[in-house]
Amino acid sequence: MTTDRPIADQPIDSRAFRSALGCFATGIAVITALEPDGQPVGVTVNSFSSVSLDPPLVQFCLGRASASFAAFTTAPSFAVNILADHQEALSARFSRRDLQERWSEVAVETWDTGVPILSDCLATLECDRAHLFDGGDHVIIVGRVRRLRSREDGNPLLYFRGRYAGVA
Repeated sequence: MTTDRPIADQPIDSRAFRSALGCFATGIAVITALEPDGQPVGVTVNSFSSVSLDPPLVQFCLGRASASFAAFTTAPSFAVNILADHQEALSARFSRRDLQERWSEVAVETWDTGVPILSDCLATLECDRAHLFDGGDHVIIVGRVRRLRSREDGNPLLYFRGRYAGVA
C-alpha cells in the first residue's frame, strides 16, 4: 500500500510516520556508559550513525523518556557496541525496562574510560561525549571516537519494519 504525502499544513500521523521510517533498514547497537556512582547503563538503539571522519565523530539519539536519559546526557564517555546477527538476545536484553537485569551474565571488558565494552560485537567505538543537541522528543548525543575495534567477519543485526532482519 502506498501512502501519499499530506499537504504541508496537515499534521503527520505518528503511526504512519513510524511506518515510513521502518522502511529504512538500520543496524542495531547497544550504547553503554557509567552512572555517576559507577553503575553501568546500557540501551539498545537503531538511531546511530557516523557524523565526521575528521575529527572522528558519531551520533545516536536517545528518547527523553528513557530511564537512563540522565546518565547518558551527563556521562563524559560512552561506547557504541555494534551488534552481530547472532546477538539478537543481547539487543532484546538492553531494550527491557529492568535496568539491573540488563547486566546479568553479560560479558564485558573495559578500555580507557572504564565504560563497559560488550564482547563479540562486530565493532565497538569508545567515545568522549562532544555535543548534545535538541531533537524534539529525543536528544542527539555526539561523541568523538577515541578508540575502536572491528571484526573482519560476521554479519550485522538489522532492524526493518519493526522486526529483526539479517543480510540475505
